[in-house]
Amino acid sequence: MASQRSNIANAPFSSNSQPNFSNGNRPTTLSPPVSPAPHAAAAAQFNPRLILSQIISLQSFHYVVLGLIFQINHVMFATSITMDRIFTAKYLDIWSAMGWIDNAAVLMSSFIGSLLLALIVEKSKKCLDFSVTLFLIHIILCSIYGGFPSTWDWWIIHIMGMIMMVVLGEYFCSKRELSDIPLLVL
Repeated sequence: MASQRSNIANAPFSSNSQPNFSNGNRPTTLSPPVSPAPHAAAAAQFNPRLILSQIISLQSFHYVVLGLIFQINHVMFATSITMDRIFTAKYLDIWSAMGWIDNAAVLMSSFIGSLLLALIVEKSKKCLDFSVTLFLIHIILCSIYGGFPSTWDWWIIHIMGMIMMVVLGEYFCSKRELSDIPLLVL
């Protein structure tokens, strides 16, 4: 069998076995057709208006939730209601019990933010991008309101909240993506 293969491989071509291209007809290659679907899918995924509206709604809901949590803290723990609690590091303290009231509020808003990621963004691969964007916009707004945050307590709590928001947001989004599609029963 091997000797037959080597004889076939070394055999010269006869004149009738070579194709005739004198009339200009070239044989077509058997490459797969290129479809415009990957480009169309990429164009459909990049929608700047959708992305901007998702960022704005996520940021707005984040501050609404944080404000509601601070309202609950005011009722339960008699803390003051001020914008400084949201935009400054004055009340965040990891070494005191009163500081942990506000720390817990920031962490709770990050948990609720992860649920909002599953509702608004809906894609687990985008959770990191939207969480970091929310955090960066929050840093910019904090810097405008009360100066750049310079305490370790502020950074520790907000980075912990961002990590929690990313991890839980990816988890909730993947659970939602992998859920069964309900079928219509006739």
